[in-house]
Amino acid sequence: MPELPEVEVVRRGLDQWVTGRTIGAVSVLHQRAVRRHAGGRSDFSARLSDRRVEGVSRRGKYLWLALDSGEALLAHLGMSGQLLVQRPQQAPERHLRASLRLDGDEGTEVRFVDQRTFGHLLVDPLVADGGARVPSAARHIARDPLDPEFDEDAVAAVLARRRSDIKRALLDQSLISGIGNIYADEALWRVRLHGGQHTGSLRRSDVAELMAEVRAVMRDALAAGGTSFDELYVNVNGESGYFERGLNVYGREGQPCARCAAPVRRSAFMNRSSYHCPRCQPLPAGVKPA
Repeated sequence: MPELPEVEVVRRGLDQWVTGRTIGAVSVLHQRAVRRHAGGRSDFSARLSDRRVEGVSRRGKYLWLALDSGEALLAHLGMSGQLLVQRPQQAPERHLRASLRLDGDEGTEVRFVDQRTFGHLLVDPLVADGGARVPSAARHIARDPLDPEFDEDAVAAVLARRRSDIKRALLDQSLISGIGNIYADEALWRVRLHGGQHTGSLRRSDVAELMAEVRAVMRDALAAGGTSFDELYVNVNGESGYFERGLNVYGREGQPCARCAAPVRRSAFMNRSSYHCPRCQPLPAGVKPA
């Protein structure tokens, strides 16, 4: 699933191409693409047509196009969703689900392509949330560690009270948004913490170090254009990211740890895989995974 760096790469690309442009014809080719839009296909199209895009924003893994109507086109890419900027004469992609024609001489289209159809689009009112305006459907999503208004002290207080393991807490989008499986494993490796360690065992300084490395690994991934393990994640121009080459543990089962050379270990975690170095990231004595 695209995580914060991948979604931010897409947001930046969209911002360059669509901000200030007006949406013309809207085509919905697959009902699942707008399954969470209460009004259905026709209402979805009607609320986008002739609307001017004021900007492109993101919170965690959600991104949206703010419209001059006071609403937003909200997108979640799910497992395999892509937002591509294409010429209209470009042949339709095999898994094209929806498209938006933009005004202007260039004849640009924004295309929503989704092989597994877990992603979705909807038009939603923008509502106030602190100093920001966000779609109402994304208001429950917490701020991410790269957000200037991210409250690290509040997160640390929640972690101190919570009966959970660290990695599960990092993936909780209502506590900290944008962190997924890849970057949780990478940040935990950087600070030498086992993902199964209890949150209550963390000192305030541990939380600060962990959040600093979460930010660092995300910025490193952003600089590389995100992580692409296959063709399912690409930027708006269809190009892959290259952060896979910089991963230290994720997806490296059996390969030597870059720090101590011990074989990286994979374990089952929440219906997915988790990776860590058994030597660099041991559980504290007497502690079992939460």
